[in-house]
Amino acid sequence: MIFGDKIVLENHLVRLQPLAEEDREKLWPLAQESDIWAFTPSKADTRESWDAYFDQALSLREQHQRYPFLIVEKASGQVAGSTSYGNFSIPDRRVEIGWTWLGNPFRGSHLNKACKFLLLSFAFEKMDMQRVELKTDVRNLRSRAAMKSMGAKEEGILRSHTAMHDGHRRDTIYYSILEHEWLDIRASLLKTIYPQ
Repeated sequence: MIFGDKIVLENHLVRLQPLAEEDREKLWPLAQESDIWAFTPSKADTRESWDAYFDQALSLREQHQRYPFLIVEKASGQVAGSTSYGNFSIPDRRVEIGWTWLGNPFRGSHLNKACKFLLLSFAFEKMDMQRVELKTDVRNLRSRAAMKSMGAKEEGILRSHTAMHDGHRRDTIYYSILEHEWLDIRASLLKTIYPQ
């Protein structure tokens, strides 16, 4: 499994590297943008909540439950956010990509697709997964559009699925990409990431 490995994934737009303690302060200025956490179960825009969020990410890696990455924009060298693999089921050859957030300067760019391309490539081509899952709050129209635009298939809504930081109970919408769909999706994503 990947947890003993230092996985670095990169292309011309972005580098994903294992989240480490030294990244705590690098990400903190971005984490203070409260709109990042509008559709997430936990909110991490105060110092206390940020430290708890960051500690949990590192702890879950130690427990082999989640593999968090730092996102670095290649052109500027700036830290842009974080993303993760999680909810592994090795017998089922299934993994989830999620816990993804970007600071405001990086939203609306090709950075998210570039990240997803790297994570999907590694999941299908190196980890030998048959299914990659993604999910979001049903109200998060921007995230839903991003998942659809990269070729993920909408599967359904789990009602009253997750307790949110503001007391709301989230309806969670699931998407997936299957191994036999990957080559076509890969070709489509490459056209976005490497426009002619």
